[in-house]
Amino acid sequence: MDKPVRFPTTLLEAVRYFSDPETAHRFATMIRWPNGIACPRMGCGSADVHYISTRRMWRCNECKRQFSTKVGTIFEDSPIGYDKWLPAMWLLASNRNGISSCELARSLGVTQKTAWFMLHRIRHAMKSGTFQKLHGEVEADETFIGGRIQRANNAAKKRMQARNPEATMKGGQNHMTAVLGLRQRGGQVRAMVVPSTRTLTLNLRLRDHVAKGSTLYTDAYDSYNAARYRYVHKVINHSEEYVRGEIHTNSIESFWSVLKRTIKGTYICPRPKHLDRYLDEQVWRFNNREDKDGERLPKVLKLADGARLTYKALTGN
Repeated sequence: MDKPVRFPTTLLEAVRYFSDPETAHRFATMIRWPNGIACPRMGCGSADVHYISTRRMWRCNECKRQFSTKVGTIFEDSPIGYDKWLPAMWLLASNRNGISSCELARSLGVTQKTAWFMLHRIRHAMKSGTFQKLHGEVEADETFIGGRIQRANNAAKKRMQARNPEATMKGGQNHMTAVLGLRQRGGQVRAMVVPSTRTLTLNLRLRDHVAKGSTLYTDAYDSYNAARYRYVHKVINHSEEYVRGEIHTNSIESFWSVLKRTIKGTYICPRPKHLDRYLDEQVWRFNNREDKDGERLPKVLKLADGARLTYKALTGN
């Protein structure tokens, strides 16, 4: 475990580098415990451990329990090795328009179901956990994400209409989910599913994510009118113009264009209950777009710690 660990810089180099399970394991270990290995068990945290090389595990001399690098991460209980997990993370973190579960399954030699679960676990790690609010100049806009439901049977359509009547278009063929997006000029983007685009809903989200007193740029949608009580509210009426000096929402709309290309071109029609994770993926990739491919992998791998997601929690089954 004392060989130096280097970072691959291209996809080809990453595939070759991580093809050796021992090398991939060492890489994951170094990213998780850069300052030395410690027991991840709740209430322990002891650094008095010894390595069991035949099993790629450690034993804590304090609590007498064994653990691996996967414990307490998105990889926990996964039989898939790091030689497949790390290339999967590289592909999702670096592909501008994402990667489908079918494509990943073919690339890694796993089933589509396994690849789908792997991708959702990585998206779970990408979710931003920051409580810091956006500030300064912030653009806000809402959009609708969805597509044609070609094969839904009548019972499924009725259930969908009962859950969200306003989001089901005429004929029950188009299911659109409302999404609110925020972008701090010169800073980061946030996007989230919202139950509606009514005044109370949107302004509660603005209160949670944008610091009071910030300059807020929106279009002329009526639901944003109440924002003037909390922010310096500047409005652009898109029926008349798209830009008036510094007043516009072009920055957040550029994010929408990237997001919708990903949804329509790669994921086609994600279920509304999973849409938040697809948003987390695109937001993370957008906010780290200035990084090189080789720099994104360690970032998302570090986020895997403490972000466990089970299949039951993901599917509700």
